[in-house]
Amino acid sequence: MATFSQSTIDKGSKIFQDVLCSTCEDKKLENTADFYCESCVKFYCGKCIDMHSQLFSKHAPFGRGDMKKWPVPKKVEDFILKCDVHTDKNLEMFCSEHSELCCTNCAFLNHRHCQKVTLISDIVKSQSTNLQQLSVYIQTILKEMKKLQDSQDASIQSVQSSYDEQLHTIQKTRREINAVLDTIEQKTLKDMKDTLTKLQASSKTDVEKCIRLRDELKQLHDAIQDISDKSKLELSFIAKRKCEEKIQQLETFLKKNSLQVRVSITFQPNYEIVQYLYKLSGLGRIEHCTQTLMEQESKQGIITVQGKSEQNVKISTDSEECAITAILALPDKQVLVADHKNKKVKLLDQIYQVVSHCSVTAYPQDLCDITPSEVAVTVNDYYIHEVQFITVNNMKMVTGRKLKLKHSCCGIFFHQGDLYITSRTALCKYKLRGKLVSKMYEDKSDNVTVNRCAVSPTGDKLYITNYSQHKLLTLARDGSVLATFTDPALIAPNGVHVTPAGQVLVCVGWFDIIIQVDTEGKLKLATFATKEDGLVDPRSVCYNQHTSSIIVGMWERNKILVFKV
Repeated sequence: MATFSQSTIDKGSKIFQDVLCSTCEDKKLENTADFYCESCVKFYCGKCIDMHSQLFSKHAPFGRGDMKKWPVPKKVEDFILKCDVHTDKNLEMFCSEHSELCCTNCAFLNHRHCQKVTLISDIVKSQSTNLQQLSVYIQTILKEMKKLQDSQDASIQSVQSSYDEQLHTIQKTRREINAVLDTIEQKTLKDMKDTLTKLQASSKTDVEKCIRLRDELKQLHDAIQDISDKSKLELSFIAKRKCEEKIQQLETFLKKNSLQVRVSITFQPNYEIVQYLYKLSGLGRIEHCTQTLMEQESKQGIITVQGKSEQNVKISTDSEECAITAILALPDKQVLVADHKNKKVKLLDQIYQVVSHCSVTAYPQDLCDITPSEVAVTVNDYYIHEVQFITVNNMKMVTGRKLKLKHSCCGIFFHQGDLYITSRTALCKYKLRGKLVSKMYEDKSDNVTVNRCAVSPTGDKLYITNYSQHKLLTLARDGSVLATFTDPALIAPNGVHVTPAGQVLVCVGWFDIIIQVDTEGKLKLATFATKEDGLVDPRSVCYNQHTSSIIVGMWERNKILVFKV
C-alpha cells in the first residue's frame, strides 16, 4: 500500500500530511501516529500506544515497520475518490471511449451517449493495477520536472546576471558619450577663444597705430607753431613736407577705417547633432539570445564554489601594490605568481605564503612550466622583450638563460617541446632554444588582438583572448580558427586558463568577473565568480589540482583569492 507523508510527498503539498493519532486528534492535538490497531480501527502516537497496550493487551498494533497493513488515510482516500469537477461526488464510472473517470453527474452530462461507460467496481474485477510501477514512473517524472524547474531558476538568475552586467555597459556607454561631448565642447571653446584672441589682437594693432599717428601729427603741429613766425625758410619747408606726408598717412588710415565697425563673436550651434540624437531610440539595441544546452553540453563540468579565502602576497621589498598577471601551480604543490608592477616572480608554499622571490628585467606578463623544476616567464616593456627561464628547487629560485625577442611578448605556454608566445597581434611558435618556427596566427586589425593564450589538455585546441575586440578565439593545432566566442559579458578579456579536465576560464576585468566557456569555445556555461565574491579587475586564474582550488590574481591588489571548488 502506498503511504503518504511529508518525507515521501513534496513538502510544498498541503493535501498529504502524516497520519495523526486518533486519540490526540479527539483532543484537538496534532501528533503523528506511530501505530495502527486493526482491532480498534484507530491510530496511536508513541505516548497513547502505552495506555492502549495496558487496556488492550491482546491487541497487536502495527508499527511503522508494518505500514503496508495500515489502512489508506481518510484524507488520501477522499483526495483520490472525489471528482475534480463535482467535488461533492465520488468517482464511480469510467468512460473507455474518452478514457475519463466519471461521477454520476459527469456521466449524465458528458457521457450519456457513450457506449462504453462502465462501473469502476466492475472494471477492477477483471483488471489489476500495478501502483508500484506507476509510483516509480511518477518519481522519474517528478525528477525531470525538478531538473526543469532548476534549469528555469538558473535561467532566471542568468538573465538577471546578464541584465546587471549590461547596466554597467549602458552606464559606460553614457560616460563615453559624455566624454566625447566634453571633448567637442572643449574644442569649440578653444576655437572661440582663439577667435577672440585673433580679433582683439587685430583691433589692438589698429588702436596702437592710431595713437602713434595722432602723437606724431600732434608733435609736428606743435613744432610748426614754434616756427610759424620765424624767418627760417628751410625749416618751414621741411616742416611743411613732413606735415603733408603725415597728414596723407592719417587720411589713408582714416579712409581705410572710416566706418565704425563693432566686432562681435557669434556661435552657430550644429543642430545636426541634436537632431541626430533625437532620432535615436536609445544608446544601443537591446537584444536577447537563447542558448539551448544539448545533453552532452549540459553535463560538462561547471565549476562551483564551495569556499573562499584571501592570501597576502605582498612582501616588504615591494614598492608598489601587487598586480598578479600570471599564476602557475607547480608539481611539487608550490605556486608561482608574477607580480607585474613590482617586476618580481614570487614562490608560494602549500598554504600560499611567500617563501622566495626573484626580480626580472622588465614587467612579467605570463608563466608556464617547462620541466617539473624549470619555468619560463615573459617579461616586456618598451625596450625589453624576453623570455626568462627560472629554476625552482628546495624553496629557492635561480634565474637562468634568456631568450631575447624582436617583438612584444605577452602570453606563453609550452607543449610537446615548443614554446607558444603571443605578441599582442600574433601567436608565434618557437623552439626551446629560441628559433622561430612559424607565425601560427596573426591579426593586425587592432592593438591587442592576441593577448593571452592557453592550450587544451590534449593539445588539439588553443585558446586566445582578443582584448581589443572582446573575443575568445579557439584555434586548431595548425592555427586555423575553429570558433569565435563573443558575449555581452566578454568585454576586454585578459587571462585565460584551461583546467586538466578541459574547463575553460576567462578573466574579464571590465566587469570584475570570471566566466566559464565550453571546451569548444562556443558557449558561456557559467559565471564562476563576480565582484560580490571579492573580484576586482581579475587578470589571471589557475586551477591547483593539489588543493582542488581556483586561484585568482588581480590588478593592484595585495591579495590573491583562493576558491575551494
